[in-house]
Amino acid sequence: MKQFDLARGFALVIGIVFLLVGILGFILNPTEGALLGIFAVNIEHNLIHLLVGILGIAAAFTGWPRLYAQILGIVYLLVGILGFIPGLAPDGMLLGLVHINLADNLLHLIVGAAAAIVGFLPVGRQALSGESYGRAR
Repeated sequence: MKQFDLARGFALVIGIVFLLVGILGFILNPTEGALLGIFAVNIEHNLIHLLVGILGIAAAFTGWPRLYAQILGIVYLLVGILGFIPGLAPDGMLLGLVHINLADNLLHLIVGAAAAIVGFLPVGRQALSGESYGRAR
């Protein structure tokens, strides 16, 4: 029975979602605005989404999904936390680079936590199948 690699599946799904969000951001809000009426975005934010998406897809197919999830987890948790520090996000511009709001901050924390869990999960639990669940590879 073929095993499902959790980190690879996560990197691929997150990569596709972020790539689509980046493209959608440029279509619906070419310069800046509220993506789907909820998330603050600007050109830089959309470019970051595209980059994170491309890196996720690449990681899924090049053997680096676990490292991708670990880095994404750390970075997105940090970005989510920084977004709540008023001095670092004056007028909704995190570090003067990307537009953010409460919805962005919460989503960054959720994505970061999910990525960290997948990335730092013990390797033996990464592969799931009916027979080998829980055994180290």
